[in-house]
Amino acid sequence: MEQQIYKGKLTKFHWLKITKKEELTKNTFSLEFEIPGNLKENFTFDAGQFVSIKFRSHKNDVIKDYSMTSAPYEEKIALGIKMNSAEGDASELFRNYNVGDHLLVSEPAGRFTLISKPSEFRTIVGFAAGIGITPILSHFKNILHTEPRTRLFLFYGNKSCEDLIYREQLDNLARNCGDRLQIFYFFSQEKTSNSFFHGRLDDKKLSLIINQILHLDDTDEESTIWDAVDEVLICGKGDMIKTLANACYHHGIPKKNIHFELFEEYNDDIYPVEKEFPLIENIDVEFKMLGREYSAELPDNKERILQQLLIQKFSVPYSCKSGICGSCECILEEGEVDLLENEYLTEREEEKGHILACMSIAKSKKIKLNFDLS
Repeated sequence: MEQQIYKGKLTKFHWLKITKKEELTKNTFSLEFEIPGNLKENFTFDAGQFVSIKFRSHKNDVIKDYSMTSAPYEEKIALGIKMNSAEGDASELFRNYNVGDHLLVSEPAGRFTLISKPSEFRTIVGFAAGIGITPILSHFKNILHTEPRTRLFLFYGNKSCEDLIYREQLDNLARNCGDRLQIFYFFSQEKTSNSFFHGRLDDKKLSLIINQILHLDDTDEESTIWDAVDEVLICGKGDMIKTLANACYHHGIPKKNIHFELFEEYNDDIYPVEKEFPLIENIDVEFKMLGREYSAELPDNKERILQQLLIQKFSVPYSCKSGICGSCECILEEGEVDLLENEYLTEREEEKGHILACMSIAKSKKIKLNFDLS
């Protein structure tokens, strides 16, 4: 039975049965769900997307988002989940739900996706840290299955070998796909026989990777592998994403070809904001949310609209605060704003007046927003 549940936007959830549960490391586990025949269309998804799960945790209902590790052709929902603490919600999910149980699972969402190009020769590079491997694993499985001419390079960082998840699955992919997939593991808190693979994935490590791994290109003697990179995928903590995204950009990759997924709230810009705005004070903001009308006065436009509404204790929808997840998407019905960064909205949505409140600076004395998108 379908349920409409509000999580920033009204979202459709369905009861799905757990078919597999596996402890991966001391603080990570995987869940797999069966998709009934009558829900196949509802759970059609693109590689890199996520689902939300509603479950009981410490006597409360909670909703959490988890990226899928499954690829679309596998026709199942498989999730990788990290337990940040023994008393956290993910730990409750691990302890209290088992194979055969049913959970409310949302229809797939998210835009950490790529356009499939099966007839092209492409080079795609992935950077992942820890649980950030989950959507990139989905991407890489799907690309290997659907794009016979694409080659892939994965740089995967963890604290130690014990923290590395999905190694067997990754190594099998590399073995079965010949030279189309190369994987390199890095460890920040464990000594390695080759010091190159010790440390975090950051801007300095990227320079070494470009010069020592992604250098000579067997398919083109006059250029390097890095020169041929078409798309970059990054998933991990905010600081890692910021560092690598900027480093990739400074090494020649256009921003539109750098894609990232953030699993946590991040109160910083991924790319530096280089714009300056004339100061506007005493800004009137009206907004619609869940069918109700609200009003607020912002002292000025030195901060983004979302952050100022949160300071005033309005329960406006948000997640990442970095223009990536789309949770704070709304329609600008009146007034003018500047959208600083946008990793979520399409050009057509922007043309229709859609903005991301977390990345919007007010440029007029009155702003009217609609979070209901209707």
